[in-house]
Amino acid sequence: MPLILLDDPDSTLSMLRDSVAGLAARADGPATMRRRRADGADLDAAVWSAMAEAGFLGLTLPEDLGGMGLGTAELVVLAEALGRALLTEAYTPLAVFPGALLAGLTRSAALMQLAEGLIAGEQILPVLWQDARGRRAPLTLSAEGTLTGEAHLVPGAASATGFLVLAQDADGLALVHLDAGADGLRLHQRPGVDGATLARVTLHAVPVSAAQVLGRGATVEAALTNAIGLSRLALAAELAGLASRALEITVEYTSNRVQFGKTIASFQAIQHRLVDMWSEAEFSCAAVAHAATTTAEDRAQAVLAAKARAGDAATSITRKAIQLHGAMGFTDQCDIGLYLKRAISLNATLGQPEALRLAFLDADLAA
Repeated sequence: MPLILLDDPDSTLSMLRDSVAGLAARADGPATMRRRRADGADLDAAVWSAMAEAGFLGLTLPEDLGGMGLGTAELVVLAEALGRALLTEAYTPLAVFPGALLAGLTRSAALMQLAEGLIAGEQILPVLWQDARGRRAPLTLSAEGTLTGEAHLVPGAASATGFLVLAQDADGLALVHLDAGADGLRLHQRPGVDGATLARVTLHAVPVSAAQVLGRGATVEAALTNAIGLSRLALAAELAGLASRALEITVEYTSNRVQFGKTIASFQAIQHRLVDMWSEAEFSCAAVAHAATTTAEDRAQAVLAAKARAGDAATSITRKAIQLHGAMGFTDQCDIGLYLKRAISLNATLGQPEALRLAFLDADLAA
């Protein structure tokens, strides 16, 4: 079955896959997803702690921040395995994205403390930076030191110990750390399509001290660009893993479902559909592998292509998988529907395929 294939001379990637498989055996991704949805929670604390203990939360953070200092290949394999296991904790937005922001800034005692807490799973740091359409939110830091504005699409807000806020000030973009209980900060939560809770966070003249400003100007802009690229790569890998596993589940089901005295997988029309799904999954895995291993100069465009390809593949494969499961595929008791909901959510995060392809073309024309 499709798999993101990368060179693994020291078996690090194999060990990562085995580690996620062990966690999945204990956590049961679909059951955890249903339980969190029923509870109206935005994070499963037990699963998040287990991910921290396994070292997943600090996988790509540099060693001087207490992380493992691993690269894009390791990140891709980990994210792919999370997708296959349907472990739906917000790994990319709550570990990869804030971690990359912190890693790109000048080291300070406050920053080091936040990074150490993030790696240990003790600091939950959603980033406030998007509006309702996924564009940069109009958050402002005044000369008097107050934050004002509104951010949308915020995961893990109810479980947050603090927030990282990307706000405009007189010198450009600033990254600010806020405590979760800061005066003037309000949460408005609603469930997402996959049951995960997303929040709208409003800031009304929230006071900010100089010590809470972690970085300013071009350094923050560069850190944000890197964080977006790394997060899109992780999302692409998770989508590819999710698509591949949905295909496997469907092949297994059609190979056992008997109709008119034969398994439905023996019907030519079903075989054609399964081959189409297999092709989509293979191409998405190949696109992600290319993005993870290409040169730094070409990586930005390769990531855009990989996220678009994997997003399209995951939503297409999971929709076809539900159809091939028949009426039971539409029931909540059937896991395949959860794969579709997760695919829709991840596909929309950090850019739909159409927007990413347009960004790819813009970058190509500008080159």
